[in-house]
This record gives sequence, C-alpha cells and structure tokens, in this order.
Amino acid sequence: MNRLELIWSSSFKRAFKKRVVGKHFEKTFPEKVELFVENPFNPSLKTHKLSGNLSDLWSFAVAYDCRIIFKFLSDKRVLFIDIGTHDEVY
Repeated sequence: MNRLELIWSSSFKRAFKKRVVGKHFEKTFPEKVELFVENPFNPSLKTHKLSGNLSDLWSFAVAYDCRIIFKFLSDKRVLFIDIGTHDEVY
C-alpha cells in the first residue's frame, strides 16, 4: 500500500500547538501518525467513522485521551482537521 499524503488544516495546526505541544502524548504523536500513514486502519489506532454532524469524518487514537479527526480526500490524501481529547474534538 502506498503511503498517505497528510494535509494539516489551519485549525489542526492551531489545535496541535494548543493541545499537544508539551503534553504527555507529544512523544506518541509521531509514532501514531507514522502508523497511520502506513496503514490508516492499523488496529492499534482504533480508526472509526464518525456519525451525526460529523458523519463525513473519521477519527483515530493518538493516546487514550487524544484523538485526531480527519477526512479522506482521496485514496492517497488525508486532511487532518482537529486533535484533542474526546470532549475537545467531538
């Protein structure tokens, strides 16, 4: 499988600076993103489609209390939209 191209939205970049930098899962972030790029459905990521108002979006776990919200733009491109705790992103 080809690696995915990641696009960080401006809202994702802001959320990353505010909610990830300096937090305990900052070290886990690159490892989980690398797993995601190689296989977005790696079981350890717990990737799942969202429902309701977010039904066109997906989520995966960076850490127990950290999620990334994203959208598949194509088979090879993904847009990262938000990152944070369950309460922050849903």
